[in-house]
Amino acid sequence: MIEQGREMEKLLVADIGGTNARFALYNKATKTLSNIEKYTITDETRLPQLITHYLEQCGVKVERACLAIACPIEGDKIAMTNNHIEFSRSELQSSLCLKQLEVINDFTAVAMSVPALKEQDKCQIGGKEPDMNYPVAIYGAGTGLGVAHLINAANQWLSLPGEGGHVELPMINAHEDQVLSVLRNKFGRVSAERFLSGSGLVNIYQALAEITNQDKKEISPSDIVAQALDKSCQLSLQTLTLFCAFMGRFGGNLALTLNTRGGVYIAGGIVPRFLEFFKQSDFRHNFETKGRMGRLLKTIPVYVITHSDPGLLGAGMYLEQKPKN
Repeated sequence: MIEQGREMEKLLVADIGGTNARFALYNKATKTLSNIEKYTITDETRLPQLITHYLEQCGVKVERACLAIACPIEGDKIAMTNNHIEFSRSELQSSLCLKQLEVINDFTAVAMSVPALKEQDKCQIGGKEPDMNYPVAIYGAGTGLGVAHLINAANQWLSLPGEGGHVELPMINAHEDQVLSVLRNKFGRVSAERFLSGSGLVNIYQALAEITNQDKKEISPSDIVAQALDKSCQLSLQTLTLFCAFMGRFGGNLALTLNTRGGVYIAGGIVPRFLEFFKQSDFRHNFETKGRMGRLLKTIPVYVITHSDPGLLGAGMYLEQKPKN
């Protein structure tokens, strides 16, 4: 962790989702990560103690840190959407004796990683070459559905955070209307995240089971994916097929919203598990099927991010670009 001829400043970066918290040290000189650790978030998890434990394991002290958090970032108090973690930014900075603490949305961090991704860190699915004079869209299904955009302004990358995962997802045929109806009876308002997430896979599976008068058994997202890939369960195969189609429709909507000729990037922990299936699915067809705008959508490239920790990488990129306090 020493660059030839000079010592590297160690930056703490974290990517804290609904299920797991990942930590690493970021090397500004090489834009690389080291000392990557993953912790499962439990009811007993307290963020200050977890960070202190990680730094003690690494045997380092840091002055600057960036935490990417899976929730809206507003004001000093942070409360996560999909777990119990809450904290005050100012109190956390004080307790960790940091000179600078940045707290950003997790998909802001993923967005910031895009300019640093190498060819081996992504897989292109359709489209032509990106035009980086235009915006980039990033979305991804995991514990929830994250969305962000990225633009280049005055030679600086700016991430535009949002909560696009909580918009509605339009249905386009009677079969999809049936699925939506089942979920509406369960949840009331149905956001895109109710379809495009780990729990979304289960929601689709159980909705299809109800529609076809099959047993609505408890099942995990990983079991649905496994059974779809080995074709041992027709219901799981139908679920994953519909999931891919919805991913395409949602991504195409994002591409239209900001004319993202810079590309559309898919992150999150779900899609990379079945990349070959995804490439052969109706994803790209649904991405491009936008009526009079179909010609535009055919040109926009889509990439699945295969880098193992884009949130950590992007948190480092974000902190590197921010002036020191």
